Amino acid sequence: MEANTSLWHSYLGVILSRERQRMEHFQRAEDILLTLLESVHARDPRFLVDYARNLEAFEFSLCASEDAVTLEVPLRVDGDTLRVLARRRGDSPEQGGHAAELSTCCLELCSPGADLEDWTGAVDGMEHCLLPGKILQHLKELLVSAIVRCQRLFLLQPGDISAENLREDAMELSLLIRGSWKPIRFDIVPVVRRQQEPLQLRRRQSDRGFPAGSLRRATEEAHFVPASPLCWRSSTHLPLLKLLRGVDSLQGPRLDSLRLLDQLREQDWGGQAGTGTLTFQHLKMVLLWSTELFPSPEDWQDLEGSVYRLLVILLRCLATQHLPHFLNPEENLFQGMAPDLASLYPKVESFAWDPQRFLRFHFGLHGFSGSCQADTKTRALLQLPSKDGFCWDTAYFDILLSQFQVFRIQDSARRSAASQLLARIRQETPQQS
Repeated sequence: MEANTSLWHSYLGVILSRERQRMEHFQRAEDILLTLLESVHARDPRFLVDYARNLEAFEFSLCASEDAVTLEVPLRVDGDTLRVLARRRGDSPEQGGHAAELSTCCLELCSPGADLEDWTGAVDGMEHCLLPGKILQHLKELLVSAIVRCQRLFLLQPGDISAENLREDAMELSLLIRGSWKPIRFDIVPVVRRQQEPLQLRRRQSDRGFPAGSLRRATEEAHFVPASPLCWRSSTHLPLLKLLRGVDSLQGPRLDSLRLLDQLREQDWGGQAGTGTLTFQHLKMVLLWSTELFPSPEDWQDLEGSVYRLLVILLRCLATQHLPHFLNPEENLFQGMAPDLASLYPKVESFAWDPQRFLRFHFGLHGFSGSCQADTKTRALLQLPSKDGFCWDTAYFDILLSQFQVFRIQDSARRSAASQLLARIRQETPQQS
């Protein structure tokens, strides 16, 4: 069952060997983008340039593919003077590819200023609300103008930037920027920052598995980004990156596990040319959940065991077609993806049972072919309906680790909890006996 230890580390070594070059490409693309944003700021100082982009660079270093990089552009708006007015979920239809499952709100200016009048309008009878649609349109015009201006001044070279992905109805402005032979896509999003109150979470406040104070520090500031032309939504982009940085400070190959699974996603679990339903953002969410559900350092002693901590959670989410958002568990990140998830599940399951087949690089043709003989008891465990939350608990995932023969935990209390839960499952579901 166990893949050779050197095979795991050889596979990881190839991934890490490419990281330095990828970061050089990212930094070059980032420099080009900052030049562009500086030109935008010179034309309209209400769009600020945030040079502290270490978290975005950190996340990019973990990705196997050049996924889009979200870049929030702060607005020179005193968020603490705004009145936040929640809207009913049905009030804000889906816009620009963003699901409406997150609550939306209006941001009303309590004391309207002349410098923001061109960004405001009426919403639901309120006269002075910041309108994301107006701000996005203005930013789009400034970006296009800045591209032309920078090219005329030879600050940019022909082909450095492509604005062909700018769409009228999008809630972000996408630019392709050449950092190497393959351009990097940046999704530019205007953001209103509010320090008066922390980000509102629909989960219990717990640092279990994370460095003390991580959740409080990550959510101490509320960020609002466009949800539609009229309303805003809370953004969890930076809070999640801060939590990911916190994971980096913990012992064990946690982030290496994320790197490895993301490479498999790109190479073996996607569709043609590595594209597919599963994204790096999904895997990042799985890592955060695994950090909370497996808080003991004993869980993160070696690379193989660490990968399986993420893998059992991912398999559960694929089997039930439900991946809860780490900060807002009511939100299902797999919503509406059922057909694609059904075809993805056997690929991930095949890796779990026979990782040796996958721990090698493929050049040219897509790597995955066929599937393994699934264990019916394990699949039934993965598809158990959740009752009282016991299927989203350490004991349940410890049972799954035992099925894949990678449990190796000496803690008697944990072993006892897993045994008791397994006995309960066998009693309630005879097919597990």
